[in-house]
Amino acid sequence: MAATSRPVHVYVLLWGLVVAVALIVRPPLPVDETRYLAVAWDMWLENHYLVPHLNGEPYSHKPPLLFWLMTAGWQLFGVNEWWPRLVAPLFGLGTMILTGRLAAVLWPGRADVVGTAPLLMFGALFWTVFTTLTMFDMMLAFFAVASLIALVTAARTGRMRAFVLAGVMIGIGVLAKGPAILLHYLPVALTAPLWIPHLLDRDTSVTWTWPKWYGGVIVSVTCAAAVGLTWAVPAGIAGGEVYRDAIFWGQSAGRIVNSFAHARPYWWYAAILPALVLPWLIWPPLWRRARTLWANDMDGGQRLCLIWFGAAFFVFSSVSGKQLHYLLPEFPALALLAGFALGSGVDQGRRFDSWLPGGFFVLGGLALVGVLHIPLSGRAAETVAEAHTLWGLVVVAAGAYVIWGRAGVGGISLASALTVTVIHLAAQPVLDKRYNLTPVALEIQAHQAAGRPVANFSKYHGQYHYLGRLRDPMTVIGQLNDDEERFLAAHPNGVVVSYHRVLPTQAKPLSTHTYRRMIVAFWPAQSLIDHPGIAERR
Repeated sequence: MAATSRPVHVYVLLWGLVVAVALIVRPPLPVDETRYLAVAWDMWLENHYLVPHLNGEPYSHKPPLLFWLMTAGWQLFGVNEWWPRLVAPLFGLGTMILTGRLAAVLWPGRADVVGTAPLLMFGALFWTVFTTLTMFDMMLAFFAVASLIALVTAARTGRMRAFVLAGVMIGIGVLAKGPAILLHYLPVALTAPLWIPHLLDRDTSVTWTWPKWYGGVIVSVTCAAAVGLTWAVPAGIAGGEVYRDAIFWGQSAGRIVNSFAHARPYWWYAAILPALVLPWLIWPPLWRRARTLWANDMDGGQRLCLIWFGAAFFVFSSVSGKQLHYLLPEFPALALLAGFALGSGVDQGRRFDSWLPGGFFVLGGLALVGVLHIPLSGRAAETVAEAHTLWGLVVVAAGAYVIWGRAGVGGISLASALTVTVIHLAAQPVLDKRYNLTPVALEIQAHQAAGRPVANFSKYHGQYHYLGRLRDPMTVIGQLNDDEERFLAAHPNGVVVSYHRVLPTQAKPLSTHTYRRMIVAFWPAQSLIDHPGIAERR
């Protein structure tokens, strides 16, 4: 595959392979994917389009765009599971396509970068895995890249309407994942003197006065605010004070000062970044070309990408809350820099260039196969016994192809796609047995349909609502001192769902299921009345 002619259909086909297998063999993963499905389901049932709800209560943790798109698909295709799980991956594909478009705007005439950068993104195992998941960050990445395309277009054309378009993209990005999109746009826009002169050094038809430029930036931010507030203001009024405080503070600036459950040290991203860019980290052509990149005077496009990545990386490292997927919107910047450095002709590299990435896949495949013959015990042995580890031979074959075929960007990206596909196929029995909550959800639905109220003991994340197509909220007990007693007194015919590592012996549950390494038990209310405390986790 020549580096100068990588048509869009190459990475579209790779994306289609990975995503199709993931959606077929993997159930919706609790608690995040099932929670987002539950919010969309509530929106669909109750017409809560302005203020999203979860289990009958306003849901302030995420803006509404993902849920709007899920329900829009149900309007077109009917209620189904595949469409809402496809929305975020489609944004992942769209981000790769837009990355190619941004390359064309930054470096006109560099078709090699236009074709190579999206494949570099998809070839990174981290990106490939996350493009199969229902994540808000893929949507954020899409609109961040779209806003930067508009910004660079403004720089090259001098047209103020491009700033308006940038603002619209940012505003929709706010509806996707809140004001975090500004972390990807404003540092680039505000540091324009560092990259615009180097971007336009051969174009004398466009000149910028900095007051005009920053006036355009203000226009873009104003348009973004207008788009975001069009939803946020009426939603804040309709949702009440608690919801209003959450969407205007708690889920934006509040996350900077309080990480909730994701507090990690400042060096955490720097420590894990090398692993996130595998297998490209161990590909010698990228090392050689990167040296030449830093040795030469950087042009405007390179400077823009460095500012984009560096500023966001610094901010995310500085704040307390950190998650792997927060870095997804920065991957296009890395891919563009790498694509620019590689240029053309890397597929015909030196003889041993493919050995390290090829060996990486071969060893990974052999490790997956080899666990069949390693004497393991406990949880590890149970997991291996359930997995289809022989799928690792496919990864071995892909690695061998990379080595002996002296594969370049396209071949390595194919190996990455096959690896992620194999991971899903190998893990399918484990995922289905331990993470598929559909049987639990259907049993809850049967109880509700029979007129038996169901309570969940401990915190409820909505994990059963869509899977069971539940039409009534579930009562949550075990959170307050007397909520269990009040439920049992009001609903002596009710049912309680509880979670145990060791099943209590004082009474016999109606039924049990497994979730991860826990037992999900259905108890008749009378059992809890007769044996207080039986639902507590042990």
